[in-house]
Amino acid sequence: MSIHRQYELVYIAMPDSTEEQLAELHQQVATVVDRFGGTIERTEPWGRRRLAYEIGRQREGVYVLEILNGPGAMTTELDRRLRVLDIVMRHLVIRVDEVLAKESRSQTRRKSATVARRLRRGLPAEPTEQELSRRKQENDDADGPDGFGEGDR
Repeated sequence: MSIHRQYELVYIAMPDSTEEQLAELHQQVATVVDRFGGTIERTEPWGRRRLAYEIGRQREGVYVLEILNGPGAMTTELDRRLRVLDIVMRHLVIRVDEVLAKESRSQTRRKSATVARRLRRGLPAEPTEQELSRRKQENDDADGPDGFGEGDR
């Protein structure tokens, strides 16, 4: 039984790679994903960017982000395939569903702590419209005429 999880695949292609080569690389990724019963949620070509450090005498690379859903075996096969392709300089697969779940738990915990704190103070669980507008006004007053606060200058 394989559990489908969400992954981010980022790969850096050679800077002299053509659109056809990048489309073929994307097709190879899609083929592996389909074979394992996964899906590609979206593909974001970030374009040609300067590298943080030189890789194989290259100072630039073409970045592509792919959001994938599928089993863990799919990422193992993707890793194996991308490692042997000459067009790919670097790649990284990260499992993000665990990170998203952790963020959700943190937001829920913060929200419940805020509600508990407000109730202990005798305030309603959610801020009222009057309270929100007063806070906005206080924040606007804290900014100077040029939009910077006192400590921002």
